[in-house]
Parts: sequence; C-alpha cells; structure tokens
Amino acid sequence: MPQLRVAVAGGGIAGLVFAVALRRAGIDCHVYEQTGRLAEVGAGVQVAPNATRLLRRLGLRDRLRTIAVAPQAIEMRRWDDGTLLQRTELGEPCRRRFGAPYYTVHRADLHSSLLALVPPDRVHLGARCVAVTQDADAARLHLSDGTVVAADLVVGADGIHSLVRERIVADRPRYSGQTIYRGLVPAERVPHLLSEPRVRLWMGPDQHCVCYPVSSGRQVSFGATVAASDWREESWSARGDVAELAAAYKGWHADVTRLIDAAGTVGRWALHDRESVDRLSSGRVAVIGDAAHPMLPFQAQGANQAIEDAVVLAVCLARAAAGGLSGALRRYERIRLPRTTRIQRRSRENAKAFHLADGDEQRRRDTAAQASSGLDHHQWLFGYDAEEAATTSGSS
Repeated sequence: MPQLRVAVAGGGIAGLVFAVALRRAGIDCHVYEQTGRLAEVGAGVQVAPNATRLLRRLGLRDRLRTIAVAPQAIEMRRWDDGTLLQRTELGEPCRRRFGAPYYTVHRADLHSSLLALVPPDRVHLGARCVAVTQDADAARLHLSDGTVVAADLVVGADGIHSLVRERIVADRPRYSGQTIYRGLVPAERVPHLLSEPRVRLWMGPDQHCVCYPVSSGRQVSFGATVAASDWREESWSARGDVAELAAAYKGWHADVTRLIDAAGTVGRWALHDRESVDRLSSGRVAVIGDAAHPMLPFQAQGANQAIEDAVVLAVCLARAAAGGLSGALRRYERIRLPRTTRIQRRSRENAKAFHLADGDEQRRRDTAAQASSGLDHHQWLFGYDAEEAATTSGSS
C-alpha cells in the first residue's frame, strides 16, 4: 500500500501513542489538538502490564522507571473498619509472570513523555475539529479556523464526546449516576499511606475511594466517587468542593477521611460511558480510545485500552497488503472489539459491585473477592499482548 497520510484528532494519550507507534512503523502522521497549550492536568493513572509492555517497546522503558511508581499490591478493603477483603500481589511477582511491571503514574507525566517522542512539527495546538467529511479519495478534518486537512485516514482520538465518532455511529454518552472527585496530595501529608506503595480501594454503600502513589512517590493520587443525579459536567478544569467530599465520606475508615482532609483542591467529573458498538471505522475514518469505547473507571483500564488500540491500529496499517486500508481497518476491528467490549462490560459490573450496601449481596461479593486475589485471575487482562495479537492474527 502506498505511503499513508494520517490525520489524528486529539492529542491525549491515545492520539500520542498512535503517533509514536506509527512513527516506529515508518508512517507519518499529524496530530490536531484543540487546546492551545498542553498543561499539566489530570491526576493518576494505573498502567497495567498489558499496556506497560507496549509503552516500553515504544521507547519509554527508562522514562517510566523515572516518573512512575511500581506498587507492591492492589488491596480492596471495607469502607468502615478497613478489613482487608482482597490483596493481589504486584511488584516482582507480577513482572516475572507477565514480563512487564504494573505502574502508577501521573497522567501529565505520561503525556509529556509521549509528547517528547513526537516531532514538534507533527503536533498542532489550537486546532479544534468542527467536522469530518470523506469521499472515495480522502477524509478531511475541518478545523475551527477554516483550515481543511486532507488525509487518507482520519483517526478520532478525541475522547468520549468524539466528533469523529459521529461519522461511524449515532449515539450519545450515558450518564452513570456517579461523579468522581480526583485529587493529588503531597506524600508528606499522608505518611500513613506510604509504608508500602500500594493501590488501595475502599468499597462501601453507593461509593468507593481508591488511591496510590505517583510522581516517583512524591504525591498520592486519589479518586472518590459519590452518587449524584445533578452533576453532569465533564471537564479537567471543573473544581469540586473538598468540604462536600469530606461530608460524603463521614464515617468511613480513618485512612480515607485523613486522605480527603489532606487534599487542598479537588476536581470533579461526571462519569459517563457509551454502549458497546460493532464497528470502529467507516470508510476512511476510525476511532481509538475513549472515542471508540469509553469506559467507567472501575476496571482501571481506560488508558490501557487506548494504548492497546493505538498500537494495534498502527500495526494493522503497517502490515496492510492486498486488502489495503479497508482491510487494515477490518482487521483492527476484528482484533479489538471482543476485548474492549468485555472490559467495558466488566467496568459497568464493577460500578454496581463496588457500591453494594451492607447485606447478603455484599457478603457474597466479599467472599468471592477473597477467593480471586491471585494473579491467575488477571492472566486474561494483564497477560494479553496486543501487538502480538495484531502481528499474528489472520491477514486482512
């Protein structure tokens, strides 16, 4: 297939990983990001071995060691007395088993590390996409300043409210009824959480709280959900009220309340996802990451699946043969849809399981959690090699 012209709408993690993966494959692309300045936003992200192995291959092995934390375990605990319900060992046992570590990292650190791998002249800021059109010869990004970018392929990495997705499927985000407060706390304010680097999750009626160290251990990132029917805003700049959050978690375990009390500021997001779809492309247009399969954060796989998408699509495009572009996109869908649909479904199921009221159903959940704490139960998720799947699957 002749050299492709690829235009990417969205310069977040999905778009940048895709640009880096394409560059490694010898395919040039341009990334168009609507924000005028790439500032430090967001909080923490968990990068599991299924994504870590891909980032390391793309050139971030040493950088991840510098910016990330390798937690020793994931722990699930009761909301009120902190009873340990499940502990899954990570650290060296996880690295040995899956060939890659489990990391926790500040989203901005990961983003800036990826950005450093993309030539500056390939990332265009202040470039807001307002429409996507296509015909037999090209797809086109129409930007707010009147610029029209023609390409052989337009890829939407433009998030849950993706404009590019509208060219593929007519649907809308679904509000979960949950909001999440996210914050970063200097490590010295919460020494009780740093005796061992861990991902800690407390589950309780209608809400849960999760935290873990980031930024080489200098900060602790946390996310605390609250059921709310009146909050629909999704913005990295939306501020939450720490006092309201503290009131919502009154009576929870002291480790949780002390963490919230140590937070100076918090952001607040309404949590949405979308229904699973049966295609990720149409003609010369495709989607990756949250534009393709936005997930609730209750499986901690949103960013990981975006990374998998980006690498798989890059491999499919690089290996396109007789089937050309359409064949490469069909192959991408065939590889990705079963996995992302399964993880989307699990994320929704956890939205219920994490928030059970105390009672019989909660006790059954806790018993099941105790029985499924080993790494064996994560083989299907952490052991998956998306690049290998794309390389070894049937031809287009």
